[in-house]
Amino acid sequence: MTVPQEYKRASEQFEKLLVDARDAAMLQTTNQSYTMVQAVLQTFRRRLDVKDALRFASVLPVGARALFVADWDVSEPKQAFADIASMTKEVQSLRPDHNLSPDSAIRDVAKALRQNVDGAALDRVLAELPPSAAAFWKLD
Repeated sequence: MTVPQEYKRASEQFEKLLVDARDAAMLQTTNQSYTMVQAVLQTFRRRLDVKDALRFASVLPVGARALFVADWDVSEPKQAFADIASMTKEVQSLRPDHNLSPDSAIRDVAKALRQNVDGAALDRVLAELPPSAAAFWKLD
């Protein structure tokens, strides 16, 4: 069997996600968008049980999937979904001296993510998760 294209093109696809997130958030560099994407994914991950988190990860591109599960302490207590402002503060707290995530960070990453995944597959997975999980990734 040949190496699947998603693995052959993983770096290219990950860079596109970072560029799309950078542009959505009006950041200057992909280094800045990397921190924002990582923080949004971690903020979301903290609110899911392991089974649901892995189901969500399965629809992410390879690079985003790796970032989603990297450094995951699965024994960390699950947090409840909160209002968007509170979760945005959590996003902005990752590496605060180097984090330029705007107040629109969650929406910006949601927009970039949707540009880089199979939207139907993402929506199917989100429909199986708690309603607040789907709301986290809504663009409106």
